[in-house]
Amino acid sequence: MSETKALQSSLVKYTLAGLDCASCAQKIEDSLRNKGMKDAAVNFAAGTILLDPKKLNEAQNIIDGIEPGVILTEDGANQDTAGKDESIKKPVLIMAISLFLLTVGLIFNERLYNTPYHVGEYIVLLSAYFLVGWNVVSTAVRNVFRGNLFDENFLMTVATVGAIAIHQLPEAVGVMLFYYVGEFFQDVAVNRSRRSIKALMDIRPEYANLKTNGDLEKVSPDTVNVGDIIVIKPGEKVPLDGTVEEGTSFLDTSALTGESVPRKAELGEGVLAGMINTGSLLTVRVTKVFEDSSVAKILDLMENAGSRKAPTEKFITKFSQYYTPVVVFGALALAVIPPLVITGATFSEWLYRALILLVISCPCALVVSIPLGYFGGIGGSSKKGILIKGANFLEAMTKLDTVVFDKTGTLTKGVFQVAEIKTYDGCADDELLRYAAIAEVNSNHPIAKSIIEVYQGDIDRERIRDYQEISGHGIKASYEGKEIIAGNDRLLHRENIKHKDCCDVEGTVVYVAVAGKFLGYITIADEIKEDAVEAVANLKKLGVRKTVMLTGDDQSVAEKVASRIGIDAVYANLLPEDKVSKLEELMEGINHKAKLAFVGDGINDAPVITRADIGVAMGGLGSDAAIEAADVVIMDDAPSKMAAVVSVARNTKKIITQNIVLALGIKGVFVVLGSFGMATMWEAVFADVGVALLAVLNATRALKG
Repeated sequence: MSETKALQSSLVKYTLAGLDCASCAQKIEDSLRNKGMKDAAVNFAAGTILLDPKKLNEAQNIIDGIEPGVILTEDGANQDTAGKDESIKKPVLIMAISLFLLTVGLIFNERLYNTPYHVGEYIVLLSAYFLVGWNVVSTAVRNVFRGNLFDENFLMTVATVGAIAIHQLPEAVGVMLFYYVGEFFQDVAVNRSRRSIKALMDIRPEYANLKTNGDLEKVSPDTVNVGDIIVIKPGEKVPLDGTVEEGTSFLDTSALTGESVPRKAELGEGVLAGMINTGSLLTVRVTKVFEDSSVAKILDLMENAGSRKAPTEKFITKFSQYYTPVVVFGALALAVIPPLVITGATFSEWLYRALILLVISCPCALVVSIPLGYFGGIGGSSKKGILIKGANFLEAMTKLDTVVFDKTGTLTKGVFQVAEIKTYDGCADDELLRYAAIAEVNSNHPIAKSIIEVYQGDIDRERIRDYQEISGHGIKASYEGKEIIAGNDRLLHRENIKHKDCCDVEGTVVYVAVAGKFLGYITIADEIKEDAVEAVANLKKLGVRKTVMLTGDDQSVAEKVASRIGIDAVYANLLPEDKVSKLEELMEGINHKAKLAFVGDGINDAPVITRADIGVAMGGLGSDAAIEAADVVIMDDAPSKMAAVVSVARNTKKIITQNIVLALGIKGVFVVLGSFGMATMWEAVFADVGVALLAVLNATRALKG
């Protein structure tokens, strides 16, 4: 895990300016990896690449050899509005001039003019042809010398040059013009999707108001240190994670959690980077540097999501490598064989039919729309406060069979309160509470915090010795020469401490023993989350076969919570390693194609999250270890978001399936029509770029979640 993280941290994200070809994106990634840059990852949907900055110049040279005009720039370097207007005006002007020349050229066509090969027709129509087709033809020629055959440029060039050779000039120009128009609108649609995705991730704060010697200085969030004081004015983004030192306000958390209801922030409460201050002035003490802040982690997760491709995406990439050559050789056979074996068949007629096949042989609709669809689904999820770390995990969610939940902090709030104090052998309630607080004072566990909150006395931490947190049991420490034990029943048995008839106490219980003597226990109550019942009910409505709870808590407590929520099976009193073993048993009991998800939040959940097919972490209160290990992060700790993840995943898969059926279906129809001479090149080019455009537009629907 740490090795992977270190590797990722050495990579820098760059923008691939001018990258509008999905198949070229795949070629760029493959070529870079073949040249030793094994960690290079191209994200076509976002138009970015993760790359070692030391290899920048070498990478640019490789890209120039594959797709000239694609430039590596620093992420965030965008054209200004004027530049965007110019980039639109130029192709529109080219299209208009070419259409005018095509119209004029038709006057010289043999159908209106008696001479079959009129020089005017060639001058006008070839001018129109090269105006819209020069980039395609020149790129095709360059690629031939580099050994890159069967790309869309080569296919379009061969098809249109063949049409010119058999004196179908208007169709050659029309096809190239239609192709240019289709590519233009496809680029517009792709760029629109990229802007939408970028807008979803536009949560990075640009500056922080650093307070030094009573003055405010606007600085980059990267330069602020832990312990510094920052001021967040109304309307500003919170630049770093911290705690409120002064002021009370309401914060818009929608960018992080997807929740529209503002959250109140007051003295002592934590705030997260990316939230927006909608009310009064806040003074905040920074608790994390920017690279460790919530917003930095979210951006990192989103930016790296495109490098984890779904099985469908990988299949289509592989499929396209075989599909295009098969169609090309099929077209060659269609041009050569029928004239030799069919009486009266002419070579020009069958060559024309073969050229139609070439036009529709490029799988652009699939190669472009599928990554856009998956990235749109990931972006749509982020709007709901759900971070999915890759398209592979999004697709895995569509096959969800079993969902396993942790209890505390996942299905329950993890906000514990002391419900009962039971003492033995003359021990006073305050004395028992004091010893429990001493043992728990260095722990961050919610149970520990609830005990310390009730005690409210002073504890000299420097006098605590031999502090030991025993996983799945409790805490052992020395204070003023006395050994204190605070934990569950297992801990008492482990330490051979006699505790009378207290083994079967119901609830979450902290047993306390001092100097080998049992003093009593404290019963802790937890509260079930408001949406926990809804979470389980909605998962079952979506067809999830089984819901399970794994917890280290007492069996009776776990069963009580499970029965109220509607959980199918409960396994309690589990150590962290027991959870992994039980999870593996559950995984063996499901179909090999089905998937199991584990939802948890604590440090002890990290191994189980990693082992599950899909690991889900609660990102609001969850530990960094759990979030790091997870494949999906729910930012507002709401278990009901699990059903939302499944819905988004299935909607995305439905859109992608529609695009696959649409593209292959229409192309298949035109392959048959073209082979039997029932389709023209005009219709064939619609089957190529028209379908690609429709597929891209359909893929953008995934952004809505």
